[in-house]
Order: sequence, then structure tokens, then C-alpha cells
Amino acid sequence: MAGIFITGTDTGVGKTAVAAGLAGALKKRGYSVGVMKPVQSGAAMRNGELYSQDAEFLMAAVDEVEAGLACPVLLKEALAPAAAAQIEGKDIDLTLIKDAYTELERQYDIVIVEGAGGIAVPLKDRFLISDLITYLGIPAIIVARAGLGTINHTVLTVEYSKSSGISIIGIVLNNYRGGMAEETNPKIITELTGVPILGIIPHDPAIDVEGGSLGNILSLIEGSVDMEKIIRSVYKSIPGSRI
Repeated sequence: MAGIFITGTDTGVGKTAVAAGLAGALKKRGYSVGVMKPVQSGAAMRNGELYSQDAEFLMAAVDEVEAGLACPVLLKEALAPAAAAQIEGKDIDLTLIKDAYTELERQYDIVIVEGAGGIAVPLKDRFLISDLITYLGIPAIIVARAGLGTINHTVLTVEYSKSSGISIIGIVLNNYRGGMAEETNPKIITELTGVPILGIIPHDPAIDVEGGSLGNILSLIEGSVDMEKIIRSVYKSIPGSRI
């Protein structure tokens, strides 16, 4: 019935951990939650087959999702999906991705979709992550670093999202370690973008996506992120919703 796209200001900002934490927090509130990583580049190998470590991390926070729906496109090379697909001689089927999302939306109350890299990363030719968000027709949450440099990256991501017609629920600042920059960044970002900071998540060394360790991400999300605002924003965007 509803979807949330988790995008980021860059690769390595913690999108997967935040997406998993949000999915787990929503499940704890009684929602059935589907998860999706539409395209996994740099996919891992197991028993001679590629699999999505990000999708498996997301599923660890909720219920098992059919692998073909959770990650329809697997690419071996750890590159932008468009580049990886070209090198591997593969075609990224956008209809396959849309059909997988539609089926998850049919099965679950909310679907958490995690992007690849930043919002302007190309998936296919000139079709970018931003285009995928509008193609799926769902609002986005932007995950950004908490530290120095994040103002520039976050403002650019927000402005590009707005120009692309994407509805932004808010921003999550991740991996907070303390310091003057991290203390002052949230207020400046909000003033410059007009987009709310949904939460600031502390650094947790126990989180390991490749190793499959959720660490304390669920409790950190519940203690740091405004989940009610997210739920209200998502259902407000659905015609006829009374939530």
C-alpha cells in the first residue's frame, strides 16, 4: 500500500543500516513490512550464485522476502549499476523492477526500498536513481553523514531531489560521533533546505552489513528518529488514506 525510498548523499553513508532499522521499527509498530534493493552492484557470491548482501541485511530486520522480489537485479562489479551492467553485458530491466515493487506493495503494508549510491547514480543509460524514485512514485528519505562536508552534499541532494519532483519526507543524519561540525550541521541544513531532520543516529561499531550484524540499529532508530512523522507523511501521500 505504501513505499519509502531510502536514498543517500553518497555511497557508504549508511543507507542499508538506516533502511533496515526503519523497516524493523515499522514492523515493531504492527505493520507488515517488505524490503527491496532493486539493483545490487558488487553482489557477493555464495554456492556459485550471486546474492544481495544488502537485501539480506534488510530482511534480517523483518520477515523473509522472496529473493527475486527483494533484489531483482544482481551485478558482480562494484560500480555504478549502469557501468557494471555494461561491463557484464546485462540489461537492467526497469519493468522487472517495477513489477517486483508492485508485488511487494500488494503483499505488505509498507515497502522500504533502498537505492544504490547517491541520487544521481545512473542505473541504465541516462536513467538515474532519481528517475527510479519518480518511476515508483514514492516519497524519499535522504540519509547523510553527520560530520564535516555533509552540508554541501545534503543541500545539493535536496535541491536535485526537488528539481526532479521527488517528495522528501526528511533527512536522517547517520554515524554521529560528536564534535563542533556535527553539533552545528543539523540546524544549518534545515535552514538551507527547509527539509526536517528526522533524526540523528549515533555511531555503532557493531553494525556490519557485509557480516550481517544489525548491531543496535533498531534501538538507535527507535530512540533517535521521528517514526510517527514518517508514518504520517507516507500515508498522507496516499489518496483516500485515513491515517
